[in-house]
Amino acid sequence: MSQYKRILLKLSGESLMGGKQYGIDEKRLSEYAAQIKDVAGLGVQIGIVIGGGNIFRGLSGTSKGFDRVKGDQMGMLATVINSLALSSALHSVGVKSNVLTAIRMEPVGEFYNKWRAIELLEQGHVVILSAGTGNPFFTTDTGSSLRGIEIEADVMLKGTRVDGVYTADPEKDPTATKFDEITFDEIYARGLKVMDLTATTMCKENNLPVIVFDMDTVGNLKKVMEGEKIGTLVHN
Repeated sequence: MSQYKRILLKLSGESLMGGKQYGIDEKRLSEYAAQIKDVAGLGVQIGIVIGGGNIFRGLSGTSKGFDRVKGDQMGMLATVINSLALSSALHSVGVKSNVLTAIRMEPVGEFYNKWRAIELLEQGHVVILSAGTGNPFFTTDTGSSLRGIEIEADVMLKGTRVDGVYTADPEKDPTATKFDEITFDEIYARGLKVMDLTATTMCKENNLPVIVFDMDTVGNLKKVMEGEKIGTLVHN
């Protein structure tokens, strides 16, 4: 049995690269689809937001001469490409899914609104929420927080390459230690980069807990749903 009825799963665009330097690794994509299918089989309603960093990052584009607004719009389109890829992978394993976009682009995806998203979730569809918030200057972390709050998710699951929140970057600092749980206020006080500040503040103010965990280890998503103590719980 799952301890959550409805979740917002945030996936990293970079993680979709798998062993590649760019784009989408088909093996990683199929692993994600299989994990999501397992959790959907528990009766969990699943909303998903995917980043676009494996294709284009708006913020890094500005350092190369791109206008920030244009760069962020390119990043939004990158998230749509990833969302379509995940939707296709889910369909191939027998999971119904819909791509909703924050920017009108029918027939690529249906234009997002909260009530349509919840209707699909209640019908048992996985709902992939793409194109961020539809606005520049907001990250997909903020998009995830916003959508998680809007669809009234019980929790936001932030799937990353790292197995939780640490005192420092564990890839750079071997002495970094992991938190089993931490408050939003402590994240502010320690200056930890779990999500950007806008996303963190939205979750704090709307009491949306976040679990940061390693999505790239197959089976971890189901373990989190079944209440195993992996990753880090961030809460008020």
